Amino acid sequence: PDEVVEEIRARADLIEVVRESVQLTRSGKDWKGKCPFHDDRTPSFYVTPDKGLYKCFGCGEGGDLFAFVMKRTGMEFLDAVRHLGERFGVEIREVSRAGADSEEPFRLHYEANAFAQAWFRGQLLDPANGERARKYLESRGIDDATAERFGVGWAPDDWQGLRGAASKHGFSEDLLLEIGLLTTSERSAEPYDRFRGRLVFPIESVVSRVVAFGGRVLDEGGKGRPKYLNSPESPIYWKSEVLYGLGWNRNAIRREGCALVVEGYMDVVALAASGVTHAVATLGTAMTDEHAKLLARYAKNVLLLFDSDDAGIRATFKAADALLAYGVHPLVVTLPSGEDPDTVVRAEGKDGLARYVDSAVDVLDRKLQLLDENGYFGSIDRVRSAVDKLLPTLRATKDLTLRDIYTSKVAERTGVRRETLEEEIVKGQDGSGRVGRTLPHGTGRQDTRSGHSGGRLRPNLARLGAEGQLLRILLRSPGRLDRAVERIGPGEFYKPVYRAIFELLKEDPHLKDRADGLSPKVSGALEELLEDPQHIEHLEQAFLDCLSDLEGRALQKRHEELKKDLKAETSEEGKQKVLKEINENMRVRMMS
Repeated sequence: PDEVVEEIRARADLIEVVRESVQLTRSGKDWKGKCPFHDDRTPSFYVTPDKGLYKCFGCGEGGDLFAFVMKRTGMEFLDAVRHLGERFGVEIREVSRAGADSEEPFRLHYEANAFAQAWFRGQLLDPANGERARKYLESRGIDDATAERFGVGWAPDDWQGLRGAASKHGFSEDLLLEIGLLTTSERSAEPYDRFRGRLVFPIESVVSRVVAFGGRVLDEGGKGRPKYLNSPESPIYWKSEVLYGLGWNRNAIRREGCALVVEGYMDVVALAASGVTHAVATLGTAMTDEHAKLLARYAKNVLLLFDSDDAGIRATFKAADALLAYGVHPLVVTLPSGEDPDTVVRAEGKDGLARYVDSAVDVLDRKLQLLDENGYFGSIDRVRSAVDKLLPTLRATKDLTLRDIYTSKVAERTGVRRETLEEEIVKGQDGSGRVGRTLPHGTGRQDTRSGHSGGRLRPNLARLGAEGQLLRILLRSPGRLDRAVERIGPGEFYKPVYRAIFELLKEDPHLKDRADGLSPKVSGALEELLEDPQHIEHLEQAFLDCLSDLEGRALQKRHEELKKDLKAETSEEGKQKVLKEINENMRVRMMS
């Protein structure tokens, strides 16, 4: 319908969509870049956010948000509407090609869940029925506004309460059983309410539809009942694809540039009540590839706040590997033993939690810490075991630069040669030579960050990293040199031989006199790059990825330098100046 298209147009960020495939720079009120639809040597592609339009003055292509997605992806109009609606949180009411409304196959499932949410909410607000539950929420620091925002309700200790109310409104028992609001038992001749004597937390999809529920008892279990109880999977709910709180908190996650991942919905709600609104939780399952893919749409950094016991540590590292496979950088937050985010914010407040978050460490650093604490670097056989525990993280890491840093750190700490580690990375767990994790079937994505398809990567190419890979591309495609020089300089190359080759290319893109005056090391590195026969698939994407990696690394390095400058600065004026530069650095990193 037209109103849906207009709502998407109003909510969507045209700049965000275009920047996925075009490097844009501000030009007054507009943004400009090189056109993705033709071989554009100088920026002739303009985007005007105020009007919601783009136009290339080179090839003449132009249009709105939908036209750009259709042209760039080959989608039909309705497919583009669905794609953008899902991305920007607009519910799509399906329209058939002929124009008539088509019956949504699970409309009744959603309606039944919406009814149940309203009924549970009403029970919580009932002066008599919900009094105990309201006092419990108050004791946990959850105010009325937060409870309302998350739709928290109360399921009375009544076996037929929801069943009777839903029946009066025409919802069949078969439907309620299918979505898990009712359940059965050999001891009962009739279906009965699944949730009884529990706080109820609606579980919503990213587009804010209730797909399931989670329930928590007010005591610590007792009577043989589990503390937490979730809806079973159904035609509209798969726990491996839903993160609690993402629908409510996704905008805050975008603003913060990171997400906190906690273990339960109680943590998410308690954090929101204390002013921390960028948290999500998995729902009774370890983090999956689908969860990681969801988070990658909203944040480049994720902080993991799981329990510090053995099970929590295993869950942390499994989640981290899933995130690394989608280019998300995971950091580990360590809370005091026996504490969780909920108890920390209640005892120490938002600022107290912030102190632990500020002390978060990279996941590989945390692995190395734990291995060291447990004596894994004291003998040869233990070092061998340590390498086996570290390799999954190296293999999972999609970001070339980060994987290069990780490999160097593991080589230094274990004493295993870097070349050996690279060969182990390539072998993979199944011996297939696949680097990192296999992306879920049907994503349509291949890891082309190293210019390879399906993840196959030879050891010598793995050793090149983003610097060497970029030089290989420039040597084979000198026409891309001007674009590279616009974005990076020799300082972005950490290896002296690669820096020298880049400077040489700037002076002589076609290397007509490449042998003149080169040192043996530079000459040898150049010959290795030139003679490497491996084909680089998806050349343009590999080129852009290498540039992004080098830019990101430079920004990160500058960020670390600024943090040291801030600690060393003594004057208030000086501190404010450094803080201003830190904020600008973070803004650029988030936009890049």
